Parts: sequence; structure tokens; C-alpha cells
Amino acid sequence: MRIDLHAHSTESDGTDTPTELVAAALDAGLDAVAITDHDTTAGWAEAAAAVAACSGRLQVVPGAELSCTCPDGNGRTITVHMLAYLFDPTSPALVAEQSRLRAERRGRLREMAERMAAEGFPVDPEALMAGLPPDSPGGRPHLARQLVRAGLVTSVDEAFARYLGSSGRYYLPRTDTPVLRAIEMIADAGGVTVLAHPFARARGRVINPEVVAELAGQGLTGVEVDHPDHDEPTRQQLRDIATELNLVPTGSSDYHGTNKTIRIGQETTAPESLRRLVDKSSGSEVFTAG
Repeated sequence: MRIDLHAHSTESDGTDTPTELVAAALDAGLDAVAITDHDTTAGWAEAAAAVAACSGRLQVVPGAELSCTCPDGNGRTITVHMLAYLFDPTSPALVAEQSRLRAERRGRLREMAERMAAEGFPVDPEALMAGLPPDSPGGRPHLARQLVRAGLVTSVDEAFARYLGSSGRYYLPRTDTPVLRAIEMIADAGGVTVLAHPFARARGRVINPEVVAELAGQGLTGVEVDHPDHDEPTRQQLRDIATELNLVPTGSSDYHGTNKTIRIGQETTAPESLRRLVDKSSGSEVFTAG
């Protein structure tokens, strides 16, 4: 089986609709794919309908990617990403937190666009916001794509490097969910949590292994081992940590459509790991073909 447990749709910062994401997974020969948009479950229904209409063997694992604050073990607080799977999307605490995050992110995106427009950049804040799906959190990739269309940059990566990254002139901070609160909320909603690309040092500061152990003691279910931003020594380190802490090791592409050069299914998860995640969850079911 070929299983990819980290992919994004247009409901957050991907370029494929949920239906197109299902089609891309089928075209890539996947047996299972997870839809893990940032801080929203808005794509679940469309993905479920798309896979139900298929005659193939594809399964879709419903999930989300949560941005969290976390001590790094070296005296700083940094952002970590948490993949949450198979939780109840109607859980009141989770609905409230996702609503807060979406509202804040949309406001942040508008302000960044307005600042750029005020300084003469070819950015239309109203068109940007109008183009977002109603339940999408919105994010910097949406603004980056507008800069690409305007010809100011040649790629989303260049837009981040020049303007929108954390050290860029137009970057604005956000208020993320404390990591232990995220683990607790997902567990209370019957779901499971997997730490996404935990040692992707090219992205910035990362937590140290002792913090992973602390999170495992507080209910973390797994760690994303095989990821495009992890080299082989890092992957082996994470495999060893997963074995030592009895965490579920996963592998995923972190697919964003044309926003990134990563192919869907470029990294995969072992079937046993998916079975372990399903066995540990009770909040929702895997979507299957009709």
C-alpha cells in the first residue's frame, strides 16, 4: 500500500480543490491520502463525496494541520505544526479554537495585503479576500500567488523569501494554539496527533528530542519521520525516537499542489502505522470509495 498522510487543498494553502486532491491521489497510485488543511475541516465533505464516487480502492483520512506554540527545550517558544486525524469536527472546544484561528488569520492576511498595497505593490486586498473559500483560514501563500500573478516574483517561494517570510518587511505574527492544549483538544474529540516535520531545521528553529518525549508523555500519538525537509540522518534519529517512545512513525509529502514542487505520494507511510492511528481514534471514520 502507498499512503500519504499530509496534503493540502484550496480550503487552506493548496492549489487543488478537495475533489482534485482525490483525483491527484488516484493518479499517483495512492491507496490512502489524508486531507490536512490548516486549522479547518471545510474540505472534508467534498473529499468524502469525491472518494465515494470513485470505483477504486482509495481511502481518504480526514485531518487538519494545527499551528501551535511550544517550548523548544532551549529557553525559547517556537511554532510547531501538529497533524490531527480522525477527530470529531463538531467538538465544541475544537470548533471554537478553529474559528478563532481562522478569523485571526484572515485579519492578518488582509492587513499584510493592505500594507503592501499602501506602499505601491500591485496587490488588491479586496480581491484577495473575496477569492478565499468562506471557511478558509487564509494565509500568506494566497498573497504570494497574487504577487506571482502580478509578475513581481516568479514563485511562491520567492515571495516568501523577499517579502512574506518571518524576517520579511510585511510579515505579521499570529497567535497559535499552545501545543498541549492542541493535543488535549484532539484527544477529547476522539482524534490522534502526529508532530509534523519536527526536525525540519531548514524552516527555522526546532524542538529538541527531550521536548518530543515530554509531548509523548502528554498524549502525542506519533511523529512524521519521512518528510521532504528531513535528510536521512534526521529520519533515522526520528525513527529511533519513535521506537523508544512508542510513537507511531509516519511519512508524508506535505503536498500543496503547484504552490510547491513536492509531488503527492513523494513520501509515504507504512500500512501498520495507519492501522495504529485508526485503532487509537474514535472521533470520525476513514472515507472510502462507494
